[in-house]
Amino acid sequence: MRQFSKEPVTTIGIDLAKNSVHVFGVDAQGEAVFSRKLARPTLSAFMAQQPRCRIAMEACGSAHHWARTFQGLGHEVVLIAPQHVKPFVKNNKTDAADAEAICEAAQRPRMRYVPVKSLEQQDIQALHRMRSQAIAQRTALVNQVRGLLAEYGLVMPQGRKAVMVRLPEILEDASNGLSERFRAELHGLLEELRHLDARVAHYDDQIQAVADTSESVQRLMTIPGIGPLVATALLATLGEDWRLFANGRALAAWLGLVPRQHSTGGKPRLLGISKRGDVYLRQLLIHGARAMLRWVERKHDATSRWARDLKQRRHPNVAIVAVANKLARIAWAVMTTGKAFDPARGALAKGAAATA
Repeated sequence: MRQFSKEPVTTIGIDLAKNSVHVFGVDAQGEAVFSRKLARPTLSAFMAQQPRCRIAMEACGSAHHWARTFQGLGHEVVLIAPQHVKPFVKNNKTDAADAEAICEAAQRPRMRYVPVKSLEQQDIQALHRMRSQAIAQRTALVNQVRGLLAEYGLVMPQGRKAVMVRLPEILEDASNGLSERFRAELHGLLEELRHLDARVAHYDDQIQAVADTSESVQRLMTIPGIGPLVATALLATLGEDWRLFANGRALAAWLGLVPRQHSTGGKPRLLGISKRGDVYLRQLLIHGARAMLRWVERKHDATSRWARDLKQRRHPNVAIVAVANKLARIAWAVMTTGKAFDPARGALAKGAAATA
């Protein structure tokens, strides 16, 4: 039977789940103080009874909610990415073993943590997630309409805009041989497409409203290739304080925009980009870089000249990722200094840092 320490608890690891949670506490020497399974509704009351200590959880569903709750009780809260917890799991995977592993990982001196999101950050992130889902549904519906019509010998060009133009014309054309039943169903799909268009436009308006009222977003938008979507997504993911990263390259590496390494024996070997971190955020930065490179031939500022030279000597896809890496580095500099970016100089704007 396991012996528990009588010393005060200093670190608590919590394995979160939908209906129950497991808590594992250790003292200053790392000896176990308790290991308990709790019903989810009783977790807040249990933590309120504990002395102020460090609480560690995996960065998973509801983790940010619980982190804010425990911070309100006076505890220090850290969130750890699941892949950093897994090496500390002993023997078989159980809730108790996971909680102990989280507690063990939190005591490592060089462990990397996930910043706790504020309620505003989660609201902005939810807008992006809902917008992304609506776009995915709209794309799937467009492809379905094109596929169904192709079976009737009506081939449509690719793209949503082409479908939205051609579909009403097909429905009005009485000579194309479509039955009344199929026309009625197509009309329903057209109305659904219009509804999804309205939903995406609504989310765009909400994101634009956030951009119009946030000074941090407006500073990020001074960077070429970063608009309201990218800027608000960065703010939702990283918040206001980006000093969690030592420099811009660390941020770019966290986003998966640097080469993956497989080096050994002192021989460096660089592969494609690592694709680590937030897939959605990396996708937005790459789209922003692609949009920027589309217009660099018409511009003559320092940033555009650099991007144009890069585009001429490297493969287009390589150039796009390199520009996305550059945008992430510039964004880190803008947020840590509080200064806007000056594309003409290719550097931060002169003058005092902006105050939030």
